[in-house]
Amino acid sequence: MKRLHPTQQKLLDLLKNNLSNPLTIRELQEELNISSTSVVHHHIKELEKKGLLKKNPNNPNDYVVVMPEENETIFLNLYGLAECGPNGIILDGNVEDKIPVSAKLLGISLKDAFLVKARGDSMIPKINDGDLVVAVKNNNPQNNDIVVCVNNGEALIKKISFRENKIYLVSLNPVFEEFEANNEFFAVEGIVKRVISIT
Repeated sequence: MKRLHPTQQKLLDLLKNNLSNPLTIRELQEELNISSTSVVHHHIKELEKKGLLKKNPNNPNDYVVVMPEENETIFLNLYGLAECGPNGIILDGNVEDKIPVSAKLLGISLKDAFLVKARGDSMIPKINDGDLVVAVKNNNPQNNDIVVCVNNGEALIKKISFRENKIYLVSLNPVFEEFEANNEFFAVEGIVKRVISIT
């Protein structure tokens, strides 16, 4: 990778050091002691072009810092399984945390990945309450994929089943019955690729 402009290096360091409480563009301008916010925007764009920063298109105030110097470690955004509203999506919501994850360790491309914290026991034994679920943004799942989705405003992790021109959401725990998705208020946000157990 080419050497960074000194301002870009300082900007990257500021972004890394403030992951839990991101600075506004104005605050970044003051910290960098530069003339205008447009110059900050320019350097952010340059960091994106160099593959060191990824912005969330669903949430312009949110970003992911990529750290290739640490074996392709990337800070993935962690979202909660919160109520989203009838037409809401998880990725529009607030980022609860940013978790460093190694692409090498997981063995998948983390380019479009995000994290959610599992809630409840409907997906045991594969996914337990509190586990971190790595999903890749994709709204075209295949039959029997496990997905992160929103149905009637509720954020869920379920196995998806296509039958008779209908979509069913299936739990892995046999105690829970499957149910039909509401086509009008249903959206798949991503396909589950890995589960990081916290137990």
